[in-house]
Amino acid sequence: MNSQQNSETAGSQRLSGKVVLVTGAGTGIGKAAALGFAQQGAAVVLAGRREAELREVAQSINTLGGQTLVLPTDVSDEEAVQALVTGAVAHFGQLDAAFNNAGITGPFQPITELTASDFDRVMATNLRGVWLLIKYEVLAMQQGGRGGSIVNTSSFLSQAATVGTSIYSASKGALDSMIRAVALEVGLAGIRINNVNPGAIQTPMMAGTPDEVLRPLAAHSALGRLGEPEDVADVAAWLCSDEARFVTGQSILVDGGFTIAGWR
Repeated sequence: MNSQQNSETAGSQRLSGKVVLVTGAGTGIGKAAALGFAQQGAAVVLAGRREAELREVAQSINTLGGQTLVLPTDVSDEEAVQALVTGAVAHFGQLDAAFNNAGITGPFQPITELTASDFDRVMATNLRGVWLLIKYEVLAMQQGGRGGSIVNTSSFLSQAATVGTSIYSASKGALDSMIRAVALEVGLAGIRINNVNPGAIQTPMMAGTPDEVLRPLAAHSALGRLGEPEDVADVAAWLCSDEARFVTGQSILVDGGFTIAGWR
């Protein structure tokens, strides 16, 4: 994020008074979102598996004068997810929004080389884990009576594919389908739910990817570049704000136009 963007974001307090839970908050898109939510006035609950990284993000937010709570969590564990949401409400007294960003890629291999254990591991985090988070977040928002907004990280690979993504694409395609049903279930309680579907984003997951792979990805985008974590985080923040008050049940591509011409 450049200095002008950072200044503009910091100057906006559209999330003032709100409490936002972010999973996968230690790095990449989750870290960028946590910082963005805090800059826009929200108190942020930071969740993820690696506590040291969460503490670093919390320190950055505290330096900005923001409020944080660090709750290390394995989102594939139902008791841990329930404790996460309960802990957030107990500490801050409310839950207004959530960005369910934690996820794993799993092995990208042809289906004949994958195992049932590979399938179960990816689905446990990318689908079951998000389903659990949504369940307990909805319950907390319903009990709070304030409505709320839930945003999940899906992927452009829910709508596209390449060799080796049979499990990952399935996990994200199911997530896109899931939120349409949930949107109908919770809308009258003032709760909205949407997905962001990132394209090729320069996160730690892409670290080590050779330039000969990255250059064609950037060139294939309509905007001629790879995405930055802030490109996705800003959309998530908008969806959590009142500016998106009439948007629900949507899966929004944030890919710089990468998928317009189809995957190749």
